[in-house]
Amino acid sequence: MSLITLQCRLVANEDTRRLLWLLMAKKYTPLINELLQKIAKHDSFDNWCQTGTISLVVVKEFCKELRQEARFTGQPGRFYTSAITLVHRIYKSWLALQVRLKRKIAGQTRWLAILQSDDELAVAIQSDLSTLQTKAREILAQIRPSTPADDEPQPKKARIRKQSTPKNKQQGASIFSVLFGLYEQTQNDVLTRCAIVYLLKNGCRVPDKPEDHKRFAKRRRKAEIRLERLMTQFQNSRLPSGRDLSDQTWLEALALATTQMPEDEKQAADWQASLLTKAKPLPFPVNYETNEDLHWFLNHKGRLCVRFNGISEHTFEIYCNTRQLHWFKRFLEDQEIKKTSKGQHSSGLFALRSGRIAWRAGFGKGDPWNQHHLELSCAVDTRLWTAAGTAQVCQEKATAINKIIKGTRAKGHLNQAQEAFLQRRETTLALLDNPFPRPTHPLYQGDSNRLLGVSFGLDKPATVAIIDGATEKVITYRSVRQLLGENYQLLNRYRLRQQRTAHKRHNSQRKAAPNQHSENGLGEYVDRLLAQAIVTLAKEFQVSSLVLPDVGDVREVIQSEVQARAEQKHLGSIDRQQEYALQYRASVHRWSYGRLSQNIQSQAAQTGIAIEIAKQPFAGTPQEKAKGLAISAYQSRQ
Repeated sequence: MSLITLQCRLVANEDTRRLLWLLMAKKYTPLINELLQKIAKHDSFDNWCQTGTISLVVVKEFCKELRQEARFTGQPGRFYTSAITLVHRIYKSWLALQVRLKRKIAGQTRWLAILQSDDELAVAIQSDLSTLQTKAREILAQIRPSTPADDEPQPKKARIRKQSTPKNKQQGASIFSVLFGLYEQTQNDVLTRCAIVYLLKNGCRVPDKPEDHKRFAKRRRKAEIRLERLMTQFQNSRLPSGRDLSDQTWLEALALATTQMPEDEKQAADWQASLLTKAKPLPFPVNYETNEDLHWFLNHKGRLCVRFNGISEHTFEIYCNTRQLHWFKRFLEDQEIKKTSKGQHSSGLFALRSGRIAWRAGFGKGDPWNQHHLELSCAVDTRLWTAAGTAQVCQEKATAINKIIKGTRAKGHLNQAQEAFLQRRETTLALLDNPFPRPTHPLYQGDSNRLLGVSFGLDKPATVAIIDGATEKVITYRSVRQLLGENYQLLNRYRLRQQRTAHKRHNSQRKAAPNQHSENGLGEYVDRLLAQAIVTLAKEFQVSSLVLPDVGDVREVIQSEVQARAEQKHLGSIDRQQEYALQYRASVHRWSYGRLSQNIQSQAAQTGIAIEIAKQPFAGTPQEKAKGLAISAYQSRQ
């Protein structure tokens, strides 16, 4: 990923701000809200929920109908285009999450259906455990050659070292899906199915110790809790509802709650959530997907300004950080070079890729266009800053265009529209041979065998391991204290602030009051410090890529582990279980893993370091997890 986002403030006169606010709040945002509702009522909505996809054509047709109504007319064409892409993107993401949730529920249900203790498996095969182990070894021999670790007991130190080796964990993970497939294919052979279950629950190997009944009971209860939470999450999922800038939804919920009695606890909880949820006071942002929709120039004061297609009669001045100013100057240079050369350069090589106008919440009283301020977000490709990176982009684009041209030519008997399409592609291909002048700077080149793995932990946000993939040896480790250095005190300060915020939120919830409390951006600042330290360390050791964990299931696994531990600690006492779980969650460090991952990826993109994603194991120390991530990513390249 080589794209980063730059943000700056847009400054304009009051008439311009008023016009833009009225367009975005009175026409653009209501249009998006109406589109979201129409999509949910479409006859094919259930089919979209099953497939997880939605056609962009459907959104375009709805928008074409709505733009004829008086309440949605008078908007620039780019606003309609932005509304279509934004609604399509919202529902595409929502449907993908629903399909993923269903898949997780199905997988967890299947796992619970086959998960059995050793005693239950012995009863099912009507024999002893040795018979089951013999059959399990036979199945392993068919899948991969048997190793001494599977058949022979080893000394204690060697056995511990063997179990903690990431390579062996990776081998077990690689045959896990094979065993699952074999289980589905084997329907009538009870012994084989039970042996497969025995291998699956023991990490795809035959253990040399008897099963711990308490540990198995805890493991099964964790799986049950995880399934219960997934089912609750699926049942409580809500459709995208847009933004209510007039607070009409809140007023309706208030009138409903004060005049009627709820039918059940769920309805009462929904009403309370509607009343306590703070509505977003700002309209939806407007996306400019094409970089030529933004026109850059210098005003009479020499300040950098921008105009947007559709509202080109209005001028906005750029107010940005000095560290980002060189990027905005590059946008102006690229545009002027193309204009001077009379179209001999391709806009596909502009450093600017897209833009977005949004309102940022402000403080004070008065009209909203005076209270809030405008912000411009620009997506840029960092590779297009240097000549070497531009050459790399040109090569990628040329390869893609040649593939399209070859595929279209292969169809034969092309009509006039297809011929015109090919001509445009060939013109673009020719323009790629004339790139914009860029400074000479070599691309980042790391050692292909060196990887940096980052593990995320419950009480340690990030732990780093740098390994040599060829030898699977660790070059160095770094803890979160070593990464932050003198800034480690900020982490402790953030933990204290989190506890205070949680206490305030708890008191607000007890009083049924709004509970939108935050840590004032301190956590995000610590994330940026961690990301910067990790990328600096990667450059120091010349690693080829950063390996980050897939954080999709981290929250569910952590919550299931906490609840299962509480149930095992205090059997039969629900109150004590809840008290223990509450104290345990308060004692460990809570972190936004997705935010930290995004910061690391953004910092790596500016340097040119590749990013790889792998599944993080939940067993072992943070150092072992980081090492296992890096080795797993290296082996997946083979």
